[in-house]
Amino acid sequence: MNESVSLVGKIQILLNDKEVLKKDNLIVQVGKNYLAGAVINSATTPFVAMAIGTGTTAATTADTTLQTEIARGAFTTSSVTTNVVSLSNTFAAGTGTGAITEAGIFSNSSTGGTMLSHVVFSAVNKAALDTLTINWTITVG
Repeated sequence: MNESVSLVGKIQILLNDKEVLKKDNLIVQVGKNYLAGAVINSATTPFVAMAIGTGTTAATTADTTLQTEIARGAFTTSSVTTNVVSLSNTFAAGTGTGAITEAGIFSNSSTGGTMLSHVVFSAVNKAALDTLTINWTITVG
């Protein structure tokens, strides 16, 4: 028997509750290694946060951080249904303002931690009074 498991990520960005972007994302190598290690390591810290930044360099599987992180926060919601992980985070007014061009999922809600996923996209301009919501799905199949 020959089986394989793939991870497919998709991101949706809402600015003031209006969809402004949908895009596939990259699952980075360190994130794949982390998930594989979790099979035998019950002490592995789960992925708990999203970060946003202003970097514009294309995402690669070798990435371990955002290029230019400006805000990070714990997931506001998370769930698993069948083989789909759904994650959401809202960056409130006054948090992470600027031309947002990248996002990532991490195992630490403050700084550092292991990156699972990274995506770079066209600028989403978040003003000081704007609310930015990111809905992220990772399908394991």
